[in-house]
Amino acid sequence: MADSTGTSQDAETPKKKKLLRIVALLLLCVVALAGGFVAAVGPQRAMQMVGLGGGTEDEMAAAEDDHAEDVAADAGGDGHGASPATPAGLPGEHIVVTPFQEIIVNITATTATGRQTTRFLKLNLALAYDTRVSGAENIESRKLFLRDSFQEYLRQLNENDLQGSIGLVRLKSELLRRARAISDSDAPQEFLIADLIVQ
Repeated sequence: MADSTGTSQDAETPKKKKLLRIVALLLLCVVALAGGFVAAVGPQRAMQMVGLGGGTEDEMAAAEDDHAEDVAADAGGDGHGASPATPAGLPGEHIVVTPFQEIIVNITATTATGRQTTRFLKLNLALAYDTRVSGAENIESRKLFLRDSFQEYLRQLNENDLQGSIGLVRLKSELLRRARAISDSDAPQEFLIADLIVQ
């Protein structure tokens, strides 16, 4: 009789361990979800949403205004009458977008039978650069040299080099690297591609 009780306890132990693991995993998921929520809305707003304080709406608005004034003061302004800071990556007064003439070059491609052939690549693009960075004045005067360098690079490409989003990212980064080298400046920030057609 004692043996049968010991066997049933042995069978219950793995079930209990499995149940404890599931509960621990669920608890971990809840903690991670709460952490993500707090990170998304901010600690003060999260406390206010769950009813644990954080102040009234007027106090929250006043705190946000104080924070905005602190940011403006750190940027060199007095916080009053200053233009709002432009988020990184968005065009502002200091970002200039200069378009290039349409570029058409031959690139190589491989057919289904493995034969090498040529395709036309048509590219319409524009360069966004920051006028506050030293050397930005070189970009407009060296625009023809930039275009020539882009054509030289594009002619070396294979059709497979332009496949998918990774191909587009690689193309933009190569063009940006060349633009920075030729303009001798870190002013070039990003390339904007209007058309990219392979025929």
